[in-house]
Parts: sequence; C-alpha cells; structure tokens
Amino acid sequence: MDRQIHRVIDLIDDSEQLIQNMAIADARDRLRGSPDGMLGIQGSFALTVRDREQVLMARSLDRPMRYFLAKEVAGPLLIVAERIDEIADQLQRLGYGDQFHPTYTRMVPAHHVTALRLIGCPDPNPQQRRFFAPPRATLAPDLDQIGDAYIEALTGEVTTWLDAQDPKAPLGVLFSGGIDSTAVLVTLYRALIDRGDSAARLKAFTLAVDGQGSDLEQARRALAHLELGFLHEPVDAPSNALDPLEAVEVIEDYKPLDVECATMMLALLGGIRARYPHWRLIVDGDGGDENLKDYPLEEDNELTIRSVVSNSMLYQEGWGVDALKHSLTYSGGLSRACVRGRAPARRLGFLGFSPFTRPGLVRVAEAIPFDALTKGSTARLYALKGEIVRRGLEHRYGRSMPIYPKRRFQHGAATPSTFTSRFSVPEERYRAHFQTLWGAPTGARSI
Repeated sequence: MDRQIHRVIDLIDDSEQLIQNMAIADARDRLRGSPDGMLGIQGSFALTVRDREQVLMARSLDRPMRYFLAKEVAGPLLIVAERIDEIADQLQRLGYGDQFHPTYTRMVPAHHVTALRLIGCPDPNPQQRRFFAPPRATLAPDLDQIGDAYIEALTGEVTTWLDAQDPKAPLGVLFSGGIDSTAVLVTLYRALIDRGDSAARLKAFTLAVDGQGSDLEQARRALAHLELGFLHEPVDAPSNALDPLEAVEVIEDYKPLDVECATMMLALLGGIRARYPHWRLIVDGDGGDENLKDYPLEEDNELTIRSVVSNSMLYQEGWGVDALKHSLTYSGGLSRACVRGRAPARRLGFLGFSPFTRPGLVRVAEAIPFDALTKGSTARLYALKGEIVRRGLEHRYGRSMPIYPKRRFQHGAATPSTFTSRFSVPEERYRAHFQTLWGAPTGARSI
C-alpha cells in the first residue's frame, strides 16, 4: 500500500514571508483552497502547507523555492528550502547525505500550486495547478492607453510596497538610466513626494567597475534630464574583485548571462554594504524586459518573433511546465533567473523588491496586443518598450524620460575590455565549478 508523506521539513522561515495584506496563516489557508485564491495574496511568498494526504507549495515570481524527496525507514521525507545547499546540509545532518544530488532537487514553478500526493514506488510526479493566467491581448492597440495602464499598475505596486516599509528606512534604487530603472526611480520618488515624505530617503546607486562603464555616464545624463541628479551615488568596484565563480556559488547556477549579472550584483551590493552597514531596502527593475519582451532575438536561435508574441509569459516562465524544454531543477525564464538578484541581496543582508515581477504588472503586460502592434517586425518590438513606458510616465507624472539603447546590466557596468577580461570563459567552466560544490575536487579558481 502507498504511504503518504510522513514528514515535512520546511526550512523557509515565516520571517521571510513578505505578505502585505494578510496573516501568513490566512495565506496558507488560501493555499489549501482553490488555486485562484492565491491571487489575493499581495507581496513575496514561498509557502508550504499539509492538507490531509498531500503537501501544497507555491511561490511568487521574485523568489526561488525548492524541494527534495528523501527516503526514511518510516516513510518519505519532504524537505523544502530556498537554496540547494540548504537541502544538502539538512540531509547531511539527518544522515541522508548519500541520497543527495543537486539535480534531484526540484524548483516549484512560479504561478502554480505544486501538489505532492501519496508517495509510493516509484515516486510520483507532482501536479501543477496554475493560479495565474492573465488574459492576453485585451487592450486596444493604443500606446497612450497601454502606457497609462502600465505605469498606473507600477505606481500601485510601488505604493503598496512602500506602505509596508518602515517610514524612516532609506531606499536604494539600482540605477543604470535605462528604461526600467528610470521608471522605478521616478515612480518611487513621486510616491514619496505625494505622501509628504522626504526624498532624502532615496538614492540612485550606479555600479562603475574601476570607475568606468557606459552606465555611469548614462545614469548621470538621465538624472540631469529628470532634474534628479541630487539622488545619484556611484559605487566604484575594482575589476580584480569580480569573481564569477563566487557568483556560481551564490546563485547555484551556471548560465553565463545570469552568472555575469550576479557577479556585478555582488559587486554593486557589496559596495553599498561597505558604505552603509545598516542599509536594507533595495529596489530594481528586474522583470521589466520580460514583461515588454525586450530581448534581442538574434541572441537565441530557438526564438522567433512569432514564438515570443504568441506564448503567454514566455520570458517570465520559459516554455511552461508541460514543455519538454522545461527544467525540473530550475524552472524557466525569469522564474529561473530570479536568483541572480535575490541570492546576492540575501547573502549581503538586503531586502530586494522588483515591482515588475508582481502580478499586477505582468497582467497589464499580457494584455498588450503585441502581435497587432508589431506586425511581425522585430524593429517595432524593440521600440515598443520605450514608447510604452515613456508615454505612461509623461501622462501620469509629466516627466519626459530619455530613451537609450538597450544594454544589459553586466555590460554597462564595465568597459568592454574589462568585461572580456573577467568573463571570457566557456559555460562549461561555470558548470564544472557548480558540480564541485557538493563533494568533487574544486580545482583552480582563477579565471
């Protein structure tokens, strides 16, 4: 006879549930109910609950949540944690280290309730029940209307988050002068002013490796244009301190773009931490590119403009939990890459917030009629994000926002020669180092 899961160890502490509109117990009650009820939970969460013979798990898009099924004499043991190494350490403490392998861990996909029922032999696949499925292409192809709806949603998410914070805590925006960080900074600045609060709480931090990089000058120009230059604070980091292998360890992943981004994030947040030992709140624009489909298709030979505009939340979730390309260990899209910001911030004692990952923003983004607006043109697709955000900010706040060419965070934070000197290694090097983290010989670390 099949046995139900006899023991659950949840290593995600309730203090890490950042739910803004209800008690954690009430949120867990929603997890026991209809999946649609999860949409009523505002904030960041990674929840686990037992419901008779099954275990239910769900998380928001902005954070990882992993589980591992181990075997004990008395029955199956389920361990839930944020990180792979936390699962490995727990198994080692229990004497089950020989059962562990990092690829046996599973990531709960964002926007789904993951349900594990009876555990027999062999172990069952979990059921995935979607709780967020926003309707697509419901807005008219009017860029003014779309921009207003998008910035209205951004304002709502920023205001809700700000309401939940200490009213005296300093606020830092990771700022490059790009579209997303500019929209976040302007919205947060106006939210403070509109409530009669002091803008002195707010700073715009820009990473400049060896005091250089395209983002530094771009950020200065953007802030001068917005008449917000007094908020700016560059953060210098030496290039010889950039350690991609450390980033592999922090994010527990080996994809080059995410490793590069996390390396720069560690440098930026490390610089802020050294300067401000007690700073906690950090806001960024992660998720903005995914929402408005602003990635160069030329860099991925598996993507076409048709696949990008036709697949729901492709950049947020990857190809989906039912697809062959879906990774059980990592999930997909931003659902996988959320750790590139979350893990460095957690490691350095910051509490991060990315409003573009919230369902309110994703819902508006999914309602945009991308197909009708682009008509198969990649040039139109690439121009769309800037137009939407620019029009929205002008209509709502009367701010004329400069639009600069798209550039990834890791590329703008350093000169091309510095970037090449630190990151010109094949993906296999990152993957090999990842595989050494749980018992294999480490080998040389210099790159």
